[in-house]
Amino acid sequence: MLNVIDAFTRECLAIRVARKLKALNGIDVLSDMFSLRGVPGPIRSDSGPEFIARSVRDWIAAVGSEVAYIESGSPWENGDLRELRREAAR
Repeated sequence: MLNVIDAFTRECLAIRVARKLKALNGIDVLSDMFSLRGVPGPIRSDSGPEFIARSVRDWIAAVGSEVAYIESGSPWENGDLRELRREAAR
């Protein structure tokens, strides 16, 4: 599951559900978001494969943004996402 949440407004901007998400899925979702809302400053992300892939990092840099990865073992850094996933599982 790939979720895109606005950290300021806490609005859920996109949810992509698939058995296996790949780098192209991440680029697809982000390009839609950037088209609708403009290119953000840093993108905060966990270290899932759809965001650590070289192609995704290169694409994000090419459009003028950057990725700020959440430290492993730091659930407080993505609390909004954890709450969204908990609600979706109900």
